[in-house]
Amino acid sequence: MLKARVITALFLVAGFLAVLFLLPASGATVAFVLVAVLGAWEWAGLMRAGDRGRAIFAAVVGVSCLLAWSRPDVAFPLLWGAAALFWLAVMPFWLARGWRPGRAGYAVGWLLLVPTWAALAGLHARGPILLLAVMALVWVADIAAYFSGRACGRHKLAPAISPGKTWEGVAGAVVGVLAYGIAVAGALPALRGLALLPLAAFLLLLTAFSIIGDLFESMIKRQAGVKDSSQLLPGHGGVLDRIDSQTSTLPLVALTLHLLG
Repeated sequence: MLKARVITALFLVAGFLAVLFLLPASGATVAFVLVAVLGAWEWAGLMRAGDRGRAIFAAVVGVSCLLAWSRPDVAFPLLWGAAALFWLAVMPFWLARGWRPGRAGYAVGWLLLVPTWAALAGLHARGPILLLAVMALVWVADIAAYFSGRACGRHKLAPAISPGKTWEGVAGAVVGVLAYGIAVAGALPALRGLALLPLAAFLLLLTAFSIIGDLFESMIKRQAGVKDSSQLLPGHGGVLDRIDSQTSTLPLVALTLHLLG
């Protein structure tokens, strides 16, 4: 298992960097559509759809991305705003009270994946380095939470959803993201000149969103009775397992940068 995990990780990193820095913007956008389509196929599986249902939902998400791509100036901000409103206003209540996907499950999956694709495309258009830096923020949060949780985790964050997560892990994620974000922001033209207090507040919000995104997918997988969203990535589960926290953070960052001009 460890060997498969390492080999898959190496291929993922090499492929991701190649998409970011070697492909033209249109090629990278198409690659991001593929990620959204695969995520949609997995999401439909979590909704207990059959092969036909999974294929149809994946096609719907793919076509939606292409339609939005035809008018990005209009569609992208609307998608980012809808996603940010969903994660900020709806998701915390669902996590607190519990939510079982019914017919609305596919609409939720669409709202997770299409705005995330739009954020990937929009941030990449601003610069591959910016997109990489934003995605790395989520990775820093995950790594810091894992090690701080293992070292001193005592108080469970959401035992009914993800028993391994602790408040100590959250604290570690906050410290890690603040340190990373403040260090990196000065090197990014899009964030250069932003005052320290607003930047720290935004980083705290992104940390909260990344944790909420992770918890939400954990809740859906628990309800579906599976450990991973699929086995597409040996040793790593599925595409959704790799982008769960990105679905909640990328649209928020893209929307914020859009509003800042």
